[in-house]
Amino acid sequence: MSQSDLEGLQEFHWMMDMLQSVDVGIVVLDRSYRVKVWNGFMESHSGILPSDVRDKSLFSVFPSITETWFSKKARPVFELKSRAFMTWEQRPYLFKFPNYRPITGSEPFMYQNITLSPLVSANGVVDHISMMIYDMTDIAAGKKQLEALQVHQSEEEERKGRTFL
Repeated sequence: MSQSDLEGLQEFHWMMDMLQSVDVGIVVLDRSYRVKVWNGFMESHSGILPSDVRDKSLFSVFPSITETWFSKKARPVFELKSRAFMTWEQRPYLFKFPNYRPITGSEPFMYQNITLSPLVSANGVVDHISMMIYDMTDIAAGKKQLEALQVHQSEEEERKGRTFL
């Protein structure tokens, strides 16, 4: 094996290690929505091993995900080779994972942003898409607390305004 082959192999090894250890969920799906990749984040938060989900339909593993709704979101990713986004403000989560900070966190589940991206093959066809799942729980909790504070403040101002009339 040449030096450049060894370096390429080492780089591939690093990429696989990063894929497994990054603090973002990564799932790769084929056109039939069968799971091809399930990284460490997903394993850790779902409690499901990659070997238990690989080649299974996303919808059989997570029946709470509506197939028609999800397919409508994913179709442009496959067909137009464009990304699609789902935010926690539109839908709090795709995967109902518990909040892994139950003592410091005030939310019972993980709020998520999702990015669907096309994975273009060497022949230019998109047969797989990637899903990146971002934990947005801290941001969602902060926004909810701020909104509650604003409501409380406007109620206080309204109450004070009535006492002066």
